[in-house]
Amino acid sequence: MTNVFPFAQVDVFSEQASYGNPLAVVADAERLDQSQMAQLAHWTNLSETCFLLHPTDDGADYCVRIFTPLQELPFAGHPTLGACHVWLCQGGQPQGEDVVQQCGAGLIHIRRDQGRLYFCAPPLRRSGPLDADMIDRIAAALGLQDAKVEAGAWVDNGPGWAALLLKDRQTLLQAKPDYAALKGMRIGLVAPVGELGHGFDFEVRAFSAGGFEDPVTGSLNAGIAQWLLADGIATGDYIAAQGTLLGRKGRVHVLQDGADIWVGGAVQDGITGTLKL
Repeated sequence: MTNVFPFAQVDVFSEQASYGNPLAVVADAERLDQSQMAQLAHWTNLSETCFLLHPTDDGADYCVRIFTPLQELPFAGHPTLGACHVWLCQGGQPQGEDVVQQCGAGLIHIRRDQGRLYFCAPPLRRSGPLDADMIDRIAAALGLQDAKVEAGAWVDNGPGWAALLLKDRQTLLQAKPDYAALKGMRIGLVAPVGELGHGFDFEVRAFSAGGFEDPVTGSLNAGIAQWLLADGIATGDYIAAQGTLLGRKGRVHVLQDGADIWVGGAVQDGITGTLKL
């Protein structure tokens, strides 16, 4: 018997369609088991595909499961914003002022502000500085000179990110990953822009465990924001650019509200229809 599901593909973290990070969203997904979800994510071949479900937590408005082509993730940023956008477009009404998403990382609060969606960065599962040997190994795998690396930290909120702070944007854009040497690590790079006129404050790159560069990455940006703000490297709200070398114009907006850090951006509609399985 053929099952039909509402389906959408949206573009996250971009003010202009086709310049952000695409995401597939399947709604009414209770009829799919885990193996079917994993197979569909493998088939879409996007960095993530997510599935909207009824929540099991009374405090949540909906539940989402997030899959890469290779594995399920407890949390990811652009699927959080993209899934919320689709849920709202399909008539979802939050119980309170914030939308509350249930996922493997727990309950994630999402706000709407000036045409953008923002998620509250979840607590880091692993934080603190990277040891010198790991920094050296990552730098070598990216073709970086030690003098260009300012610091390194774990910024893991679920996917397993480790990040390096580089001296400048030019160094970041020149990095060339050797994925075999990275051995499945998820690595983020961040560097201050410095120059005026760009319209953003930091540049970010993300190298996935699957051996490709991710266009725009909410989970990494959330972890980086928690690191930069806690250590005084960033001193207030900022905008990060990502995806430059991939022909994208990702823009990630970071807001600090007391102890909370909110990470957001625009979501553009792309494909809306039905999926038959």
